[in-house]
Amino acid sequence: MTDNAVSNDSRKKILVINCGSSSLKYELFYMPDQISIGKGLVERIGAKNATISQDTQGKKYATTCEIVDHEVAIELLIDALINKDHGMIESIDEISGIGHRVVHGGEKYSASTIIDDSVIKAVEENIEIAPLHNPPNLTGIRIFEKLLPSIPQVAVFDTAFHQTLPPAAYLYGLPREFYDKYKIRRYGFHGTSHRYVANRALKLMKRVAENTNLITCHLGNGASITAIANGKSVETSMGFTPLEGLLMGTRSGDVDPSILIYLLERGYTASDINNILNKKSGLLGLSGVSNDLRDLEREAENDNKNAIEALDVYSYRIRKYIGGYSANLVKVDGIVFTGGIGEHGVKMRERICRNLENIGLFLDYEKNKVLGSAEGIISTPHSPVTIMVIPTNEELQISIDTYQLIGEKLSEYQL
Repeated sequence: MTDNAVSNDSRKKILVINCGSSSLKYELFYMPDQISIGKGLVERIGAKNATISQDTQGKKYATTCEIVDHEVAIELLIDALINKDHGMIESIDEISGIGHRVVHGGEKYSASTIIDDSVIKAVEENIEIAPLHNPPNLTGIRIFEKLLPSIPQVAVFDTAFHQTLPPAAYLYGLPREFYDKYKIRRYGFHGTSHRYVANRALKLMKRVAENTNLITCHLGNGASITAIANGKSVETSMGFTPLEGLLMGTRSGDVDPSILIYLLERGYTASDINNILNKKSGLLGLSGVSNDLRDLEREAENDNKNAIEALDVYSYRIRKYIGGYSANLVKVDGIVFTGGIGEHGVKMRERICRNLENIGLFLDYEKNKVLGSAEGIISTPHSPVTIMVIPTNEELQISIDTYQLIGEKLSEYQL
């Protein structure tokens, strides 16, 4: 193959898949241009009133039907992609690679990787510590392998970015045997999002990773903060599971472990406590109103004491983490707000940044209001720390990784 032919073949269409227990999100990208061709969503898999919806640059399609399992869902997805009336492509052969969001790669993977038998085995091995996420992720991989065996697949792990954490950050103060035997340690999550916004931040700041320290705040119904030094994650707030760390929409975040023992002794079961900590706590539990920031802010304006306190706890915990990470990083060059609340919560960004001037964060309140949810800088010109809002795009990051890896595979084949 000539160099010119390789160049002409460099543009590819990448399908990104996020397979959940009863839903499946997908998006098709034209790479390396990073253009989204369209996206879709399959919901209520396993039900008679399941739905599939697709939006191809404004051309929309939706239908309700019975979707008995994930294989039927993926067959419908493929049909929707190539449908002559509302499809994105003429033939499935136009797809060069499939990138999968996989939640847990354990300690084995510190980067995205082409899927083979060893990768599938690693995903299986981590089902025990990611029982809600890894099984459907694996189901999606296996079905695409069956239906489209000639298309290479790539696993992009949520945990991979945080595999650079030092032992001081990832070890718990538990007997060593729990780490040696059960691999109980801090893994961290939202890694693909933190990595994407960190790279965008470097472009906004016109800096390189090697001399830049960042704190990235992914704030949504699930929330985590990551400290990044020289382009590598060195600390993150989520731990062995996504429950640890910040107060979240319905998750408690950090609590005294003795509280759990106290509740067990009073008749609560392990299942009860798991449900309380993950689904009934956080902003919802504290406020008694909602896990939605917009609802709480409306209630706070009406002097709802519980809503006000929930918002105060939320912002306080974030400031506490930012302060702690700043101390360990020694210097901080930039702070990023992303995720649903980070991107859209103008008032919440104000709450968080207030009282952080002592560590160099000077928010421009007018810029913050005007920018809203767009990408940009919201700190004052004299602020030692650049404060940014950057909408996350995990699907695009998965597409970037997939494109790069299948390109490397092609180069190896040519050699």
